[in-house]
Amino acid sequence: MSEPLRTRVLDVTTGTDERVHDLTAACTAFLAEVAPGRDGLLNVFVPHATAGIALIETGAGSDDDLLAALRTLLPADDRWQHRHGSPGHGRDHVLPAVVPPHATLPVVGGELALGMWQSVCLVDTNGDNPHRQVRLSFLG
Repeated sequence: MSEPLRTRVLDVTTGTDERVHDLTAACTAFLAEVAPGRDGLLNVFVPHATAGIALIETGAGSDDDLLAALRTLLPADDRWQHRHGSPGHGRDHVLPAVVPPHATLPVVGGELALGMWQSVCLVDTNGDNPHRQVRLSFLG
């Protein structure tokens, strides 16, 4: 019998600029290894107070649009009470309330059951922390 829970931690370099980093290929590779032909759930979690997980179309401008919307909603200025780090860093700590740090996705036959244009992405607006970890957990 296979293990009911399999997990892996990905190390992701996001750099010092705001970034939407596509994790879909890494999720697909993980599932191919631990869940071939199986149904279940994939949980994607970023254990950082300044990053989130989003399902979004990438490559057609939507990722840049998301970052632009976050800049409008959460401007990097001096309004934030949380003030350590680079100027406006307090907004990075509010980000996970808007873009949650997790997503739970259906897996059918060992594959992510995403919509045609959906990608699993790490959203990172915090240039003070260029290295992130993302935990993938398959339950099935």
